[in-house]
Amino acid sequence: MHGLCKAIVAAVAGWHPEIILPVGRGGFYPGTLIAHILQVELFPIRLSRREHDVVRYDRPRWLIDPPADLEGRRVLVVDEICSSGETIRLIRERVSALGAKDIRSAVLYAHSWGEDFPDYIGLVTDELVLNPWDREIFRDGTFLFHPEYVEALRLQGVTADSSLLVPTATYTLAKTPIIE
Repeated sequence: MHGLCKAIVAAVAGWHPEIILPVGRGGFYPGTLIAHILQVELFPIRLSRREHDVVRYDRPRWLIDPPADLEGRRVLVVDEICSSGETIRLIRERVSALGAKDIRSAVLYAHSWGEDFPDYIGLVTDELVLNPWDREIFRDGTFLFHPEYVEALRLQGVTADSSLLVPTATYTLAKTPIIE
């Protein structure tokens, strides 16, 4: 992820984006990193088909709107993946209506079959991409491989096991509140 973000930064730096709009939840990770590297303001937005991490809607719906003050600004929309391109299209429409001077979009990866492609794409692939930020969930005191990935891998004939969890050291917190 870091390398793809750096490639996007190198590509957009000469354009001088003034505002980064990372698309939550997955786009918050690359969007935040890109904003830090470019030293540009960041305003998270959120459109989703999901509710409580489960797909519930056919079309993305707005949960967090862009800021109203985009008039005359260069805006870079950042998401982690582009499938159909519908989310990017909806964001472009909303940001344009708010008066942005120039709107560009960047994603870490996109599917080849998408219709509305972002301006900057780190990788085009139709393979399953296992993001480090959403491959694990915490349930009943245990870290588990995300059930959605388990099913996607099963459909590809791959058995998900603990080797697919993010390899990290175990830490003890320096401070934690006492829950009574």
